[in-house]
Amino acid sequence: MAPIPITIITGFLGSGKTTLILNLIPQLRKKNPSYKLALLKNEFGDLAVDSQLASSSAISGVQELLNGCICCNLVGQLGPALKELEDTVSPDRIIIETSGSAFPATLALEINRLARDSGKYLLDGVVSVIDVENWEGYEDTSYTAKIQARYTDLIVFNKWESAGEDRYEECVDRVGDLEVDVAKVKSDRGFIDMDLVFGIDGGLAQQLTDGELKKEEHDHDHDHADGNSHGHEHDHQNEVEVLSVELRGAADTKISTDKLQKLLTSAPKDEVYRIKAVATLSAAPRNSDADVPAPGESPANRYIVNWAFGRWTFTPVAASVGEHASSSEAALRMTLILARCESAKWKKKIEAGGLVEAEAGDGELVVKRIL
Repeated sequence: MAPIPITIITGFLGSGKTTLILNLIPQLRKKNPSYKLALLKNEFGDLAVDSQLASSSAISGVQELLNGCICCNLVGQLGPALKELEDTVSPDRIIIETSGSAFPATLALEINRLARDSGKYLLDGVVSVIDVENWEGYEDTSYTAKIQARYTDLIVFNKWESAGEDRYEECVDRVGDLEVDVAKVKSDRGFIDMDLVFGIDGGLAQQLTDGELKKEEHDHDHDHADGNSHGHEHDHQNEVEVLSVELRGAADTKISTDKLQKLLTSAPKDEVYRIKAVATLSAAPRNSDADVPAPGESPANRYIVNWAFGRWTFTPVAASVGEHASSSEAALRMTLILARCESAKWKKKIEAGGLVEAEAGDGELVVKRIL
Protein backbone atom coordinates (compact mmCIF):
# COMPACT_ATOMS: atom_id res chain seq x y z
CA MET A 1 0.00 0.00 0.00
CA ALA A 2 1.28 3.46 -0.92
CA PRO A 3 2.22 5.69 2.03
CA ILE A 4 -0.29 8.35 3.11
CA PRO A 5 0.89 11.84 2.11
CA ILE A 6 0.96 14.36 4.96
CA THR A 7 0.83 18.12 4.51
CA ILE A 8 1.72 20.44 7.41
CA ILE A 9 -0.04 23.81 7.41
CA THR A 10 1.47 26.29 9.80
CA GLY A 11 1.31 30.02 10.45
CA PHE A 12 1.05 32.45 13.33
CA LEU A 13 -2.13 32.89 15.35
CA GLY A 14 -5.04 34.14 13.25
CA SER A 15 -3.25 33.93 9.91
CA GLY A 16 -6.11 32.00 8.28
CA LYS A 17 -4.93 28.39 8.33
CA THR A 18 -8.34 26.85 9.02
CA THR A 19 -10.06 28.94 6.34
CA LEU A 20 -7.48 27.82 3.79
CA ILE A 21 -8.07 24.17 4.71
CA LEU A 22 -11.86 24.49 4.55
CA ASN A 23 -11.51 26.00 1.07
CA LEU A 24 -9.50 22.98 -0.08
CA ILE A 25 -12.22 20.45 0.76
CA PRO A 26 -14.74 21.37 -1.99
CA GLN A 27 -11.94 21.30 -4.56
CA LEU A 28 -10.92 17.79 -3.56
CA ARG A 29 -14.53 16.56 -3.54
CA LYS A 30 -15.18 18.08 -6.98
CA LYS A 31 -12.19 16.26 -8.44
CA ASN A 32 -12.94 13.00 -6.62
CA PRO A 33 -16.22 12.73 -4.62
CA SER A 34 -14.89 9.74 -2.67
CA TYR A 35 -11.60 11.39 -1.68
CA LYS A 36 -10.93 11.06 2.06
CA LEU A 37 -9.15 13.96 3.69
CA ALA A 38 -8.34 13.71 7.39
CA LEU A 39 -7.31 16.56 9.69
CA LEU A 40 -5.06 16.42 12.73
CA LYS A 41 -5.59 19.70 14.53
CA ASN A 42 -3.46 21.08 17.35
CA GLU A 43 -5.39 23.68 19.37
CA PHE A 44 -3.92 25.98 22.02
CA GLY A 45 -5.92 25.69 25.22
CA ASP A 46 -8.49 23.12 26.27
CA LEU A 47 -11.29 23.96 23.81
CA ALA A 48 -11.72 22.37 20.37
CA VAL A 49 -13.10 25.05 18.04
CA ASP A 50 -11.45 24.84 14.63
CA SER A 51 -11.78 21.07 14.57
CA GLN A 52 -15.54 21.43 15.16
CA LEU A 53 -15.72 23.76 12.16
CA ALA A 54 -13.88 21.17 10.08
CA SER A 55 -16.10 18.34 11.28
CA SER A 56 -19.12 20.09 9.77
CA SER A 57 -17.41 20.64 6.40
CA ALA A 58 -17.42 17.19 4.80
CA ILE A 59 -13.99 16.27 6.12
CA SER A 60 -13.62 12.53 6.61
CA GLY A 61 -12.03 12.48 10.05
CA VAL A 62 -10.69 14.86 12.69
CA GLN A 63 -8.32 14.29 15.59
CA GLU A 64 -7.53 16.98 18.16
CA LEU A 65 -4.44 17.47 20.25
CA LEU A 66 -5.32 20.01 22.96
CA ASN A 67 -3.53 21.81 25.79
CA GLY A 68 -0.06 22.06 24.35
CA CYS A 69 2.05 22.28 21.24
CA ILE A 70 2.39 19.47 18.73
CA CYS A 71 6.05 20.28 18.10
CA CYS A 72 7.24 19.88 21.70
CA ASN A 73 5.26 18.62 24.71
CA LEU A 74 2.64 16.83 22.54
CA VAL A 75 5.04 15.45 19.94
CA GLY A 76 4.86 11.98 21.51
CA GLN A 77 1.12 11.86 20.76
CA LEU A 78 1.62 12.42 17.03
CA GLY A 79 2.23 8.77 16.14
CA PRO A 80 -0.85 7.41 17.98
CA ALA A 81 -3.05 10.19 16.53
CA LEU A 82 -1.93 9.40 12.97
CA LYS A 83 -2.47 5.69 13.60
CA GLU A 84 -6.03 6.32 14.82
CA LEU A 85 -6.84 8.35 11.71
CA GLU A 86 -5.35 5.60 9.57
CA ASP A 87 -7.43 2.91 11.29
CA THR A 88 -10.75 4.76 11.49
CA VAL A 89 -10.77 6.76 8.25
CA SER A 90 -8.25 5.16 5.86
CA PRO A 91 -7.54 8.63 4.46
CA ASP A 92 -6.09 9.45 1.08
CA ARG A 93 -4.28 12.38 2.69
CA ILE A 94 -3.74 13.86 6.16
CA ILE A 95 -3.41 17.56 6.87
CA ILE A 96 -1.76 18.58 10.12
CA GLU A 97 -2.76 22.08 11.22
CA THR A 98 -0.40 23.28 13.91
CA SER A 99 -1.09 25.69 16.72
CA GLY A 100 -0.23 29.30 15.94
CA SER A 101 3.06 29.14 17.81
CA ALA A 102 4.34 25.76 16.61
CA PHE A 103 7.85 25.29 15.22
CA PRO A 104 7.24 23.36 11.96
CA ALA A 105 10.79 22.05 11.57
CA THR A 106 10.57 19.94 14.74
CA LEU A 107 7.26 18.49 13.56
CA ALA A 108 8.67 17.74 10.12
CA LEU A 109 11.55 15.83 11.69
CA GLU A 110 9.14 13.70 13.73
CA ILE A 111 6.97 12.90 10.70
CA ASN A 112 10.07 11.92 8.72
CA ARG A 113 11.08 9.62 11.58
CA LEU A 114 7.63 8.01 11.68
CA ALA A 115 7.73 7.63 7.90
CA ARG A 116 11.09 5.86 8.05
CA ASP A 117 10.09 3.58 10.92
CA SER A 118 6.66 2.58 9.63
CA GLY A 119 6.73 3.08 5.87
CA LYS A 120 3.12 4.27 6.14
CA TYR A 121 3.54 8.03 5.71
CA LEU A 122 5.19 10.51 3.37
CA LEU A 123 5.77 14.16 4.24
CA ASP A 124 4.48 15.96 1.17
CA GLY A 125 5.45 19.42 2.34
CA VAL A 126 5.10 22.32 4.76
CA VAL A 127 2.88 25.29 3.89
CA SER A 128 3.23 28.51 5.90
CA VAL A 129 0.36 31.03 5.93
CA ILE A 130 1.29 34.68 6.54
CA ASP A 131 -1.25 37.30 7.58
CA VAL A 132 -0.13 40.29 5.49
CA GLU A 133 -2.32 42.73 7.41
CA ASN A 134 -0.74 41.92 10.79
CA TRP A 135 2.67 40.49 9.88
CA GLU A 136 4.57 43.67 10.72
CA GLY A 137 3.21 43.60 14.28
CA TYR A 138 3.91 40.00 15.25
CA GLU A 139 7.01 39.58 13.09
CA ASP A 140 8.74 42.10 15.35
CA THR A 141 7.81 40.27 18.55
CA SER A 142 7.63 36.58 17.61
CA TYR A 143 10.70 34.51 16.84
CA THR A 144 8.38 31.62 15.98
CA ALA A 145 6.58 33.64 13.28
CA LYS A 146 9.92 34.15 11.53
CA ILE A 147 10.82 30.47 11.83
CA GLN A 148 7.45 29.43 10.41
CA ALA A 149 8.22 31.52 7.33
CA ARG A 150 11.78 30.23 7.06
CA TYR A 151 11.26 26.46 7.40
CA THR A 152 8.62 25.87 4.76
CA ASP A 153 8.16 24.69 1.18
CA LEU A 154 5.45 27.20 0.22
CA ILE A 155 4.45 30.60 1.64
CA VAL A 156 0.84 31.72 1.23
CA PHE A 157 0.29 35.45 1.66
CA ASN A 158 -3.19 35.79 3.14
CA LYS A 159 -5.43 38.79 3.98
CA TRP A 160 -3.50 41.00 1.58
CA GLU A 161 -6.73 42.36 0.08
CA SER A 162 -7.63 44.32 3.21
CA ALA A 163 -4.02 45.40 3.79
CA GLY A 164 -3.45 46.93 0.34
CA GLU A 165 -0.66 46.51 -2.21
CA ASP A 166 1.84 48.72 -0.33
CA ARG A 167 1.56 46.63 2.83
CA TYR A 168 1.77 43.47 0.75
CA GLU A 169 4.99 44.60 -0.97
CA GLU A 170 6.46 45.57 2.40
CA CYS A 171 5.56 42.15 3.80
CA VAL A 172 7.21 40.42 0.84
CA ASP A 173 10.36 42.48 1.46
CA ARG A 174 10.38 41.64 5.18
CA VAL A 175 10.02 37.94 4.42
CA GLY A 176 12.83 38.29 1.88
CA ASP A 177 15.06 39.62 4.67
CA LEU A 178 14.76 36.17 6.28
CA GLU A 179 16.66 34.74 3.28
CA VAL A 180 13.74 32.50 2.37
CA ASP A 181 14.11 30.97 -1.09
CA VAL A 182 10.81 29.10 -1.52
CA ALA A 183 7.70 29.42 -3.68
CA LYS A 184 5.31 32.20 -2.70
CA VAL A 185 1.67 32.74 -3.70
CA LYS A 186 -1.17 35.12 -2.82
CA SER A 187 -4.48 33.66 -1.68
CA ASP A 188 -7.85 34.90 -2.92
CA ARG A 189 -9.59 35.67 0.39
CA GLY A 190 -8.33 32.44 1.89
CA PHE A 191 -8.71 30.40 -1.31
CA ILE A 192 -5.77 28.76 -3.05
CA ASP A 193 -5.76 26.14 -5.79
CA MET A 194 -5.27 22.70 -4.28
CA ASP A 195 -2.63 21.83 -6.90
CA LEU A 196 -0.40 24.49 -5.36
CA VAL A 197 -0.75 23.01 -1.87
CA PHE A 198 -0.64 19.28 -2.55
CA GLY A 199 2.11 17.46 -4.37
CA ILE A 200 4.68 20.20 -3.82
CA ASP A 201 7.41 17.60 -3.26
CA GLY A 202 8.58 19.17 -0.04
CA GLY A 203 12.31 19.02 -0.54
CA LEU A 204 13.15 21.26 2.40
CA ALA A 205 10.82 19.44 4.78
CA GLN A 206 12.00 15.98 3.73
CA GLN A 207 15.70 16.81 3.85
CA LEU A 208 15.72 18.75 7.12
CA THR A 209 18.18 17.34 9.65
CA ASP A 210 18.63 17.59 13.40
CA GLY A 211 21.93 19.36 12.76
CA GLU A 212 20.25 22.22 10.88
CA LEU A 213 17.65 22.56 13.58
CA LYS A 214 20.25 22.72 16.35
CA LYS A 215 22.25 25.30 14.38
CA GLU A 216 19.16 27.53 14.12
CA GLU A 217 18.55 27.26 17.87
CA HIS A 218 22.26 27.95 18.56
CA ASP A 219 22.26 31.05 16.35
CA HIS A 220 19.10 32.31 18.03
CA ASP A 221 20.62 31.87 21.47
CA HIS A 222 23.58 34.03 20.39
CA ASP A 223 21.18 36.67 19.06
CA HIS A 224 19.53 36.76 22.48
CA ALA A 225 22.87 37.14 24.24
CA ASP A 226 23.95 39.97 21.92
CA GLY A 227 20.64 41.71 22.55
CA ASN A 228 21.10 41.51 26.34
CA SER A 229 18.21 39.09 26.59
CA HIS A 230 18.01 36.28 29.08
CA GLY A 231 20.33 34.09 27.01
CA HIS A 232 18.38 30.93 27.77
CA GLU A 233 17.09 28.43 25.23
CA HIS A 234 14.07 29.80 23.37
CA ASP A 235 10.70 28.51 24.55
CA HIS A 236 8.23 29.50 21.85
CA GLN A 237 5.26 28.80 24.12
CA ASN A 238 6.40 31.73 26.27
CA GLU A 239 5.46 34.07 23.42
CA VAL A 240 1.80 33.83 24.38
CA GLU A 241 -0.38 33.38 27.46
CA VAL A 242 -3.69 31.48 27.43
CA LEU A 243 -6.85 31.94 29.49
CA SER A 244 -9.64 29.38 29.72
CA VAL A 245 -13.10 30.84 30.40
CA GLU A 246 -16.12 28.75 31.32
CA LEU A 247 -19.65 29.71 32.27
CA ARG A 248 -21.72 26.80 33.50
CA GLY A 249 -25.40 26.90 34.29
CA ALA A 250 -28.73 25.20 33.89
CA ALA A 251 -29.93 23.94 30.52
CA ASP A 252 -31.73 27.25 29.87
CA THR A 253 -28.70 29.45 30.59
CA LYS A 254 -27.91 31.83 27.73
CA ILE A 255 -24.96 34.16 27.28
CA SER A 256 -25.64 37.84 26.65
CA THR A 257 -25.00 38.43 22.96
CA ASP A 258 -24.59 42.19 23.49
CA LYS A 259 -21.95 41.72 26.20
CA LEU A 260 -20.04 39.17 24.13
CA GLN A 261 -20.09 41.47 21.09
CA LYS A 262 -18.71 44.22 23.35
CA LEU A 263 -15.75 41.97 24.20
CA LEU A 264 -15.12 41.18 20.53
CA THR A 265 -15.35 44.84 19.54
CA SER A 266 -13.16 46.23 22.31
CA ALA A 267 -10.30 43.69 22.49
CA PRO A 268 -7.07 45.39 21.29
CA LYS A 269 -5.16 43.26 18.80
CA ASP A 270 -1.79 44.09 20.35
CA GLU A 271 -2.97 42.47 23.60
CA VAL A 272 -5.33 39.76 22.35
CA TYR A 273 -4.29 37.50 19.46
CA ARG A 274 -7.20 35.06 19.31
CA ILE A 275 -10.58 34.47 20.92
CA LYS A 276 -12.28 31.15 20.30
CA ALA A 277 -15.53 30.12 21.93
CA VAL A 278 -18.61 27.95 21.80
CA ALA A 279 -21.66 29.56 23.40
CA THR A 280 -25.44 29.46 23.68
CA LEU A 281 -26.48 33.05 22.95
CA SER A 282 -29.45 35.15 24.02
CA ALA A 283 -30.00 36.63 20.55
CA ALA A 284 -28.78 36.29 16.98
CA PRO A 285 -25.17 37.56 16.68
CA ARG A 286 -23.51 39.55 13.91
CA ASN A 287 -20.15 39.13 12.19
CA SER A 288 -17.59 41.93 12.17
CA ASP A 289 -17.45 42.60 8.42
CA ALA A 290 -20.42 43.72 6.35
CA ASP A 291 -19.19 41.82 3.29
CA VAL A 292 -19.19 38.51 5.18
CA PRO A 293 -22.52 36.62 5.04
CA ALA A 294 -24.56 36.89 8.23
CA PRO A 295 -24.34 33.93 10.62
CA GLY A 296 -26.75 31.13 9.77
CA GLU A 297 -29.68 30.31 11.99
CA SER A 298 -29.19 28.01 14.95
CA PRO A 299 -32.37 26.53 16.50
CA ALA A 300 -30.59 26.22 19.83
CA ASN A 301 -28.74 29.55 19.43
CA ARG A 302 -25.49 27.62 19.81
CA TYR A 303 -22.58 29.23 17.95
CA ILE A 304 -18.84 28.86 17.38
CA VAL A 305 -17.00 32.19 17.75
CA ASN A 306 -13.73 32.78 15.90
CA TRP A 307 -11.95 36.13 16.53
CA ALA A 308 -8.55 37.18 15.17
CA PHE A 309 -6.96 40.64 15.13
CA GLY A 310 -10.20 42.59 15.43
CA ARG A 311 -12.35 40.53 13.05
CA TRP A 312 -14.74 37.74 13.95
CA THR A 313 -17.32 35.30 12.65
CA PHE A 314 -20.12 33.29 14.25
CA THR A 315 -20.88 29.83 12.87
CA PRO A 316 -23.86 27.75 14.04
CA VAL A 317 -22.90 24.48 15.72
CA ALA A 318 -23.98 21.83 13.24
CA ALA A 319 -26.85 19.75 14.59
CA SER A 320 -25.73 16.79 12.49
CA VAL A 321 -22.32 16.70 14.17
CA GLY A 322 -22.03 15.90 17.85
CA GLU A 323 -20.43 18.74 19.81
CA HIS A 324 -16.97 18.12 21.16
CA ALA A 325 -16.79 17.12 24.82
CA SER A 326 -14.60 20.14 25.60
CA SER A 327 -17.59 22.48 25.24
CA SER A 328 -20.79 20.42 25.24
CA GLU A 329 -21.71 20.80 28.91
CA ALA A 330 -21.23 24.56 29.33
CA ALA A 331 -23.25 27.60 28.31
CA LEU A 332 -19.92 29.07 27.22
CA ARG A 333 -16.39 27.76 26.80
CA MET A 334 -13.79 30.23 25.60
CA THR A 335 -10.05 30.36 24.97
CA LEU A 336 -8.21 33.69 24.87
CA ILE A 337 -4.69 33.64 23.44
CA LEU A 338 -2.90 36.75 24.66
CA ALA A 339 0.39 38.55 24.30
CA ARG A 340 2.96 38.09 27.02
CA CYS A 341 2.18 39.66 30.41
CA GLU A 342 -1.49 40.24 29.52
CA SER A 343 -3.25 37.29 31.17
CA ALA A 344 -3.52 38.75 34.71
CA LYS A 345 -5.12 41.97 33.43
CA TRP A 346 -7.59 40.17 31.17
CA LYS A 347 -8.50 37.67 33.86
CA LYS A 348 -9.51 40.59 36.11
CA LYS A 349 -11.41 42.28 33.28
CA ILE A 350 -13.53 39.22 32.54
CA GLU A 351 -14.14 38.42 36.20
CA ALA A 352 -15.24 42.03 36.80
CA GLY A 353 -18.28 41.47 34.58
CA GLY A 354 -19.72 43.26 31.60
CA LEU A 355 -18.02 41.11 28.95
CA VAL A 356 -19.04 37.50 29.57
CA GLU A 357 -22.34 37.20 31.44
CA ALA A 358 -25.46 35.07 31.53
CA GLU A 359 -28.54 36.97 30.37
CA ALA A 360 -31.06 34.20 30.96
CA GLY A 361 -30.68 31.73 33.81
CA ASP A 362 -27.95 31.54 36.42
CA GLY A 363 -24.35 30.80 35.65
CA GLU A 364 -21.00 30.39 37.41
CA LEU A 365 -18.04 32.05 35.69
CA VAL A 366 -14.60 30.43 36.02
CA VAL A 367 -11.50 32.06 34.52
CA LYS A 368 -8.10 30.39 34.79
CA ARG A 369 -4.73 30.72 33.15
CA ILE A 370 -3.61 27.48 31.51
CA LEU A 371 -0.41 28.70 29.85
